[in-house]
Amino acid sequence: MKQKVYNRIARLYDILDLPFEYGRYKPLRGMLFEGLSGTLLDAGVGTGRNFPFYPEGSKITGIDFSTAMLKRAKQRRDKLGTAVDLLEMDVMEMDFADDSFDGIISTFLFCVLDADNQQPALEELRRVCVPGGTIRILEYAISEKPFQRFIMRLWAPWVRFAYGAACDRNTEQNLDAAGLELVEIRYLYKDIIKLLLVKPKSA
Repeated sequence: MKQKVYNRIARLYDILDLPFEYGRYKPLRGMLFEGLSGTLLDAGVGTGRNFPFYPEGSKITGIDFSTAMLKRAKQRRDKLGTAVDLLEMDVMEMDFADDSFDGIISTFLFCVLDADNQQPALEELRRVCVPGGTIRILEYAISEKPFQRFIMRLWAPWVRFAYGAACDRNTEQNLDAAGLELVEIRYLYKDIIKLLLVKPKSA
């Protein structure tokens, strides 16, 4: 189970991820929250790397299915003084009422979810997002450049072993069936990290 993977690596997660955090992710995190306000959900909060970028005045909830990752997130929250409620919860079965959040952020969560879990997770995001709300999904894509693509394929077994993740999920192909509309795809780092701007379909 993926929970076991993340409970196992939680203690070392930030160390393992350090080169990528400072080489790729940190400059992108602020973009995820630009223009967002109100009640926000950080789905797959991990160890809390998004905390410094939360918009002031927003009511934010972070969820994760790993007890150990949440423990690290709580330590980071206490150190930074971030105002965020942290809950252990599976994104496919969230304990929130319908239309609970004005905006939802998902940072590499869908890289971890297996193919058959993608649509149920997206349906849950749609359910808890207010009509007209914003869902932003940051994830990897396999590069179209031959050398970069070769390197990503070479690293794929390690990524799967260490993180239970894959870079070729193509989450956008499940949006329509989940009742979501793709507004835009933005590539934020080369052609391998993309931001999906999504909203619930109008009734």
